[in-house]
Amino acid sequence: MAGAKTRIEERTEALAEPIAKENGAFIYDVEYAKNAGDWNLSVYIDKEGGVTINDCEAVSRALSDALDAEDFIPDAYTLIVSSPGLGRKLTKDRHLAASIGEPVELKGYKDIGGKGVKEIAGILRAFDKETVTIETEEEPKMLILKREDIAVIRLQLIL
Repeated sequence: MAGAKTRIEERTEALAEPIAKENGAFIYDVEYAKNAGDWNLSVYIDKEGGVTINDCEAVSRALSDALDAEDFIPDAYTLIVSSPGLGRKLTKDRHLAASIGEPVELKGYKDIGGKGVKEIAGILRAFDKETVTIETEEEPKMLILKREDIAVIRLQLIL
């Protein structure tokens, strides 16, 4: 299903981009995933100054019509159009690039940087195809982590 899932996400993003643009927004991310046994097609939109419920509703209505016309998703699913939120996941290189210098939280599949923990927070300093560099409060100050070892990286919520 991984290949089919990726194709669904890519086709949905291609359909959604012009719709979002018409509504003054852009596509942040698209995720097709099973949640509690049901398929959800989540489309995250954003714009300068943030999105409103009206933005989400306008994109959702137009995108729903476009998805019905294209009819390329074999499963029953729920379409969700929303903001990526303050603690947004950084899933693509463009997300990481826009977040350099920002506080982030990482969850790893295993021990992170030899620190004996699977979660760590710090400042995103750099990334490339294979690694992510985080500046932390503790030694070593700079951690270079393999991207394949990172389960989730998201902007840190600072209250």
